[in-house]
Amino acid sequence: MQKTYYDPKDLKKFGKITEWSEELGEKFFDYYGKVFEEGALTAREKSLIALAVSHTVHCPYCIDAYTSDGLKRGITKEEMMEAVHVAGAIQGGATLVHGVQMMNKVNKLEM
Repeated sequence: MQKTYYDPKDLKKFGKITEWSEELGEKFFDYYGKVFEEGALTAREKSLIALAVSHTVHCPYCIDAYTSDGLKRGITKEEMMEAVHVAGAIQGGATLVHGVQMMNKVNKLEM
């Protein structure tokens, strides 16, 4: 990551979120660990999903983590980019479909 407001070194501090709320932090990490276990989806598939979601929620820490994780799991750069495009298309479509709300409001106000 380039030098920005987000410090890449902070990703290594993620585990410390339990310090100020140990019970909830531990519950989160238990859940997080369970989610990424092999199940109906492989760990590789889950990593690719996590990378795509990371882009839609704009989390540079997650993007770094799941880019590295994906490479370790054999995900190619082409697969990563395609997943990012899927995420972008869904995010763009979600933004545009909310235009229906605006259209409904305008139509109602123009009555």
